[in-house]
Amino acid sequence: MIKEAILYDKLGNKLVQCKTCPRYCKISPNKTGFCKTHVNKNGTLYTVIYGIISKISVDLIEDKPFYFFKHGTKCLSIGTYGCNFRCKGCQNAELSWGTSVLDKLLNENNAVQYMYPEKIVEIAIENSCSGIAFTFNEPAIWLEYVVDVAKLAKSKGLYTVYVTNSFISQESLNVLGPYIDALATDIKSTKNEFYQDVCSIKIQTVKNVLNSISYAYKKWNIHIETRTNVIPGYNDDSQTLKEIALWIKENLGFESPWHITKFFPAHKFSHIKETSMKTLKKAQKIGLEAGLKNVSIIAKKGCDCAKKGV
Repeated sequence: MIKEAILYDKLGNKLVQCKTCPRYCKISPNKTGFCKTHVNKNGTLYTVIYGIISKISVDLIEDKPFYFFKHGTKCLSIGTYGCNFRCKGCQNAELSWGTSVLDKLLNENNAVQYMYPEKIVEIAIENSCSGIAFTFNEPAIWLEYVVDVAKLAKSKGLYTVYVTNSFISQESLNVLGPYIDALATDIKSTKNEFYQDVCSIKIQTVKNVLNSISYAYKKWNIHIETRTNVIPGYNDDSQTLKEIALWIKENLGFESPWHITKFFPAHKFSHIKETSMKTLKKAQKIGLEAGLKNVSIIAKKGCDCAKKGV
């Protein structure tokens, strides 16, 4: 199913500019933006992934990971296809990149896994879930569907959580803000060079990511828990880890959680060894010494892993 996008500008001559994320892709007729989830049809921008479900499961909230929000409750996790990053070590590349699936949707409009927002909320309630998590791939590019599901979920008394790389536009946050309770965000590094190399993004990524997190917290009072996946040789140096910890303390508060996660070889980073426990403990010590109160190590593979399929 295609649906007109919420955030875009018409630039003339049937050219449009998507405003969903800080890439602000300018898209010509019959073309898509970087994430391949929004297509320009005759000067109107549409999402091709509205209601397209790639994965759905019942999880504990701690698996998202949230350790200081609705502890011990269950949430219905849903995801689609696509991402505005192309991380070399992506653990969900088949969903986050989803090239073949997205091509099929674009060419055939084949919505074989389509679910109305009402069905998602119904499944959550049937499975005794207290909330809904938008996860698995990057939910920023699923804006139109996330908003509709989140609005309905809130009307039914369910919480909503958003698992993201936080490369999301302020315009999108203003649409989402009233309907998202908690955000599990990544701060992958404090260096733009890391994002350019590892995530295939060339603009000022660190500034955009940090500004988005800060804006979500200060403008919309969204509960924030930060993750850093520590990749040997890329973001495991003491200076980078200290800078992340200090930013969290100064912008989100000393009690704001920081989850240090173990890297496991995947995709184009299959040759890189998993993070040692020594390195993870070093990162935790740096966080505590920087003044953070809640610094946890997550060493299991796939902290966003499914517990039960539905």
